[in-house]
Amino acid sequence: MILYLTTILLLLLIAPILLSFIKSLKMIWLFKRPSSIFQGYRNFSKLLTKETIISQESSSITRYAPFLVLSPLLITMFFLPPIVEGAYYVSFVDAFTITGLISLSTFFLMLLGLDSASAFGGMGSSREAFISALVEPAMVLTIFSVSMMAGNLGVGQAGVNLAEHFPKEHMASFIFAGISFFILLLAENGRIPIDNPETHLELTMVHEAMILDITGVYLAIIETASSVKFVIFSSLFVSLFMPWGLELYAPMAILVFIVKLFIVATVVALLEVNMAKLRLFKVPNLLGIAIVFAFLSLITFYVLGA
Repeated sequence: MILYLTTILLLLLIAPILLSFIKSLKMIWLFKRPSSIFQGYRNFSKLLTKETIISQESSSITRYAPFLVLSPLLITMFFLPPIVEGAYYVSFVDAFTITGLISLSTFFLMLLGLDSASAFGGMGSSREAFISALVEPAMVLTIFSVSMMAGNLGVGQAGVNLAEHFPKEHMASFIFAGISFFILLLAENGRIPIDNPETHLELTMVHEAMILDITGVYLAIIETASSVKFVIFSSLFVSLFMPWGLELYAPMAILVFIVKLFIVATVVALLEVNMAKLRLFKVPNLLGIAIVFAFLSLITFYVLGA
């Protein structure tokens, strides 16, 4: 149990570093002076000291929503597959529970954007609902497909089974599911080409539009939730689609897991440097590809057994 809680705490501590690492890599590849990978911690401490201003048009929802955005994500952290063999893990939580908790966090974020009574907030919430409606079914299908290949519907147990016996005979289905989940990782975390987390242009904002009217502690909580969501998706990806290293000695297994997280962050940064953001009405095409690959994964597994 101590190892279980330690790994969760480690993921929470590394979450801001991953996003800062992506930003630093992008700046290096764009021939700019990189920021520190600890910039996320500096921003958090700076926001804690700033005054929290709430619009007079807002209701009590704005005061509670930031905590309700973060809470489901923190609960989800306890349902992730283990990163060390023999560590405690929750084995019975399936794709519907994981997706439902993440969607609940997104719902409160959209509610926060609407409660600001600003045009930007409503626009961002509308766009987020539009994207989430396409992401959630694809996510359920993808995790369900991988769980079936692993022989257990529980996400935690699926991660353990994949580490112990990788389904080489189902490699085609596995690759289809991996492509689908990586697209969903980009979409749910507001990364390019779905959204640009560094822009404040009204024509392109999605996530940023919903949080334009909050400051101080509330903004610090929302930024923390964003980093936690990214580490959740990255952890699920490396546990389900890069399931090696679990059998190593505990410190080495943790180190390998962290390296895999940074590999995912590096790929995300590489894509963001080399791709442009899609127009909003082109986003369904990309998310449709994720849904198609999720279906292909299931069909290939059941029909062809490949």
